[in-house]
Amino acid sequence: MKTTLLQLVQSILSDMDSEDVNSISDTIEAQQVASVVEDTYYNIIAAREIPEHNKLLSLTAVSDSTKPTHFKYPARTKVVTRIDYNVGTVSDKDFREIEFVDPMTFIDRMSETGLLVETFDGAVDIYVLNDTAPSYYTSFDDEYIIMNGYEADKEATLQADKTRAWGSTYPTFSQTDSFEPDLDNTLMPLLLAEAKSTCMSLFKGGPDPKIDQAARRLKSYVQNDQYKTRVKSVNQYGRT
Repeated sequence: MKTTLLQLVQSILSDMDSEDVNSISDTIEAQQVASVVEDTYYNIIAAREIPEHNKLLSLTAVSDSTKPTHFKYPARTKVVTRIDYNVGTVSDKDFREIEFVDPMTFIDRMSETGLLVETFDGAVDIYVLNDTAPSYYTSFDDEYIIMNGYEADKEATLQADKTRAWGSTYPTFSQTDSFEPDLDNTLMPLLLAEAKSTCMSLFKGGPDPKIDQAARRLKSYVQNDQYKTRVKSVNQYGRT
């Protein structure tokens, strides 16, 4: 069951013995509490892998003939764990996984007989092949992805609509009454407890022991209870 930002703020204000509101815009204190909820929300999702934030992604093409194998990570990307590229055609797809390698491995593997696509610090040149499909990639700045090759006789640059990636993104947070934070029922109580604890410290001069205790208990619980599907571990003890 989803909980709105207004409901979270009302719950926190009630425990703080503060003025009731019908909208977060009714009082300055309600707006301050809503800001604490937002900060707490981002603290929670930044420190955890949130299953519901995982999704299929399409990379953003640079579409620059001088950088034919460059892509940008999609907006608000938290992490990308796999990238595939269609080395076939639209009608005859052939998606292949593109291996991630660290920047120095990319440099070790590249051939300086290829196409110059980047120069770092005026001294380090990056080359890619123009006669082979991509098979691995790296990122030198955590913003742009560079794949190792493309087939110039088939396409001028690698295409965004031929990419298929899996990863997670940071959702947006809206300071509106009806906004529902993108958390499941396991993490929502933690959001409320931690936001409530912070508000008690900031606005009421000190934490409430019971609220702090609940927040710590919930934090411990959700560490291993975020996925709806669990893989049972096999007991390896005993004779075979």
